[in-house]
Amino acid sequence: MTSVTKVGLIGLGAMGSGMAKSLRRAGHDVHVYDIRLEVAQQFAKDGGTACATLAELGAACDVVISVVVNAAQTEAVLFGPQGDGSGCAATMKKGSVFVMCSTVDPNVSIGLEARLKALGLLYVDAPISGGAARAASGEMTMMTAARPEAYALTEPLLHAMAAKVYKLGDSAGAGSKVKIINQLLAGVHIAAAAEAMALGIREGVAPEALYEVITNSAGNSWMFENRMAHVLAGDYTPLSAVDIFVKDLGLVLDTARASKFPLPLSSTAHQMFMQASTAGYAREDDSAVIKIFPGIELPGKKA
Repeated sequence: MTSVTKVGLIGLGAMGSGMAKSLRRAGHDVHVYDIRLEVAQQFAKDGGTACATLAELGAACDVVISVVVNAAQTEAVLFGPQGDGSGCAATMKKGSVFVMCSTVDPNVSIGLEARLKALGLLYVDAPISGGAARAASGEMTMMTAARPEAYALTEPLLHAMAAKVYKLGDSAGAGSKVKIINQLLAGVHIAAAAEAMALGIREGVAPEALYEVITNSAGNSWMFENRMAHVLAGDYTPLSAVDIFVKDLGLVLDTARASKFPLPLSSTAHQMFMQASTAGYAREDDSAVIKIFPGIELPGKKA
């Protein structure tokens, strides 16, 4: 164990709220910040401290964990929405650590590490996977890369939040590269699952029967089993939204484009999520990509 006593977590969304609870459950002194102050205050009712500003959180904590959506939000968390210094970086103590859990372009993560090093701060490239339920139970996966001194301060915290903490390198970028490859597979699998279910419905197969057979056959995937259950229930409450995969598959394609590497399946899946987004399903669960298929009646309640 280390001498770290105070940890801050920014972003109490589907993943961040579970991660904050896991840290609290492990006995850490947890400070939280969310743009919805009432959400942070609700968390603090059961232990911990709700911070009203990013600067307050940065000053109070030895380690700051950011669980926001994208690179732009990460930049705002660190340096303020207009780069005005109102983020947490300005008040973090020298030698403290910023843990970046968002899915971003690996080059963005590399750049953030360099900028924070210039301020005397350490950095952990630490994208996450596993969904809200695993985040809440402390059983998610973290794909990390960091300097040894950053690991020395954060390792107990990482293991409090995740069942699997992979160390992929001693500098930023490697964690983000592995995460976008994971997102390639996740996005393609969801798109393929939606296509398979849509074809079954079109051909008159009972969707419940199709789901039962596929989940017990060689064609099954974790994404088919998980996301097509949402389709059967007609419940498109966003645990992970369509626009997340518009963003993440876009990052996949950007990375491959830089080295002129072909990704035909990723390109097609990206177009499917783009079509769903522009059709009005941007903020629905990513399983709503099935709604792009014409001439079928989806099961469950009407969205």
